[in-house]
Amino acid sequence: MAGATPALPESFYRRADHVLAGTDADLARFYPGDAGARQPIHTCYIPADLVTVDTPTQWGAAALSAADAAGGLSALAELAGVDAATPDDLVDRVSRKLHDEPIEDLRLDLEDGYGERPDHEEDAAAVEAARTVAAFARNRADGSAPAPAFAGIRFKCLEAATRARGLRTLDLFLSTLVREGGLKDAGISADGLPEGLVLTLPKVSSVEQVRVMVEVCLALEDALDLPTGRLRFEIQMETPPMILGLDGTCPIPAMLRAAEGRVSSLHYGTYDYSASLGISGQFQSMEHPAADHAKNVMQVAVAGTGVHLSDGSTNKLPVGDAAQRRETWALHSRLVRRSLERGFYQGWDLHAHQLPTRYLTNYAFYRDAFDDAATRLVAYAGRSVPGIEAADVADEPATARALARYVVRGVLCGAVGEDELRAAGLDPHTVRAVANPGAASSSTPGTE
Repeated sequence: MAGATPALPESFYRRADHVLAGTDADLARFYPGDAGARQPIHTCYIPADLVTVDTPTQWGAAALSAADAAGGLSALAELAGVDAATPDDLVDRVSRKLHDEPIEDLRLDLEDGYGERPDHEEDAAAVEAARTVAAFARNRADGSAPAPAFAGIRFKCLEAATRARGLRTLDLFLSTLVREGGLKDAGISADGLPEGLVLTLPKVSSVEQVRVMVEVCLALEDALDLPTGRLRFEIQMETPPMILGLDGTCPIPAMLRAAEGRVSSLHYGTYDYSASLGISGQFQSMEHPAADHAKNVMQVAVAGTGVHLSDGSTNKLPVGDAAQRRETWALHSRLVRRSLERGFYQGWDLHAHQLPTRYLTNYAFYRDAFDDAATRLVAYAGRSVPGIEAADVADEPATARALARYVVRGVLCGAVGEDELRAAGLDPHTVRAVANPGAASSSTPGTE
């Protein structure tokens, strides 16, 4: 009402600002929200000594060959829940993906997948891994061959038995990458590291291990003349103390605070975690109730922090006879879809034959509800504009952000084209702004 006078004096507002200043700072620092960086839809784990610069091409070819033997991608599309009457566009997109970018994120494994080797062997493998990752970056820059948008190593954990070996491997890998990779001289990188570098710290069980990892990053940045904060890492959640610590609380938030913004993602390790709880091998699964509990805790712990989440893997691989492959592809597709519906947009793939159902399922997921999401976003953007017909759902800003993020994820993985956004009445830049309000506009791997 015009002329109305507030009951509270201005001094009260100032006091509220003063009292809550610390809370405001903590929320801005520890809960910055999603920065809008691309998240890969999967991570492929391969023993480091089996990876070459040709591995992505070989995996893509093996995936297409396996699909062809099963009657083609169209025959597998039904396993991904694709309408049998209209799979052609989706199948064409997946076929192109398997040719152009068959692996989005490749982890050269120097931990469980590599095993215990003599020191001189692992030293050599760490050096060669660095050269391969540098070659991926060069191939991606010049388009000469398929290369992952993200690549790096998983080194051995910081438990006492493997600590020294893991740190030496990390040191050799990064030192070789910076000093011998040639990315700076080629104009690909300002600091010698590829943009999509990922370092994986497994089997974390205490906040102190994260603090030590931060010290390691600082020391390597200093030794290799890297900008402070350049080295980030992902944490694998494979131990019960990450879900429930000795003090009866979940230590994940404390780990993220101790990491000082260096944690990029949190990955669920299906089999180590299940085994640590005493779950028998035949019942270990991504959908076991114990797995769901752990992942629910992880999801709440990282909400709003900007840290990405990844589900784990299934160890049932489609490599047997035709019946076994079809059964295993169906399982893989169902588990991938289950993760997506629960807000886990990334998982692990352990074999090239899992790629067809990974992409078919993801592409179906992002295309299935695209029309509805686009309609609701158009209505949300224009709800105060005369002539814009309202949708049958009145979306809140938070839901509009979730819808926009769904659309953006679909674009980044190739399931949806920006031309389709425009045809639906959506401006790609506006959708990204709704998805990640306040995020800096920057090019992320794979967005060009």
